[in-house]
Amino acid sequence: MKFIKTTITNVLRIQPKLYEDTRGFFMETYQKEEFSTNGIQYEFRQDNHSSSKRLTLRGLHYQISHTQGKLIRVVIGEIFDVAVDLRRSSPHFGKWVGVILSEKNKESFWIPPGFAHGFLALSDRADVTYKATDYYDPDGERCIRWDDPTLGIEWPIPEGESPIVSAKDSTGLSFRDAEVFE
Repeated sequence: MKFIKTTITNVLRIQPKLYEDTRGFFMETYQKEEFSTNGIQYEFRQDNHSSSKRLTLRGLHYQISHTQGKLIRVVIGEIFDVAVDLRRSSPHFGKWVGVILSEKNKESFWIPPGFAHGFLALSDRADVTYKATDYYDPDGERCIRWDDPTLGIEWPIPEGESPIVSAKDSTGLSFRDAEVFE
């Protein structure tokens, strides 16, 4: 696997080694020792899978308690995936990084604890799987508005179209009002 740095420290794109032949392909998506060697020394406690139709925007989600690191991968379709640094002590506090994840590029995206996460489905259907370093905690769950002007995330939403956002996500807090991490 190839671990590629992004503009925010410890947020990584991960390119798998792909073995293809006439039958299809094989790849490792997680290997504890290799991840540990590359700075991801967490135990994963939960796996999740979501399916979204085109222009569904999920996020920006995080947990203030039971903080989760996430290893995200797309198995069907394509998404624009975003991590927002919520660690007040970080030089990247309030900054975001976005990557395209797809069934074609087969990359994973590592988002450490202390970040908000969201994605926009770019294909007609997008199935996303992710490993989380802690369990889902509904009491600790928080949401920041996906379109917060302070963050200025450049979502690739086609002109004249609007994302599909859940009622919960549409009432997310502004970045300025959100609980963050020290």
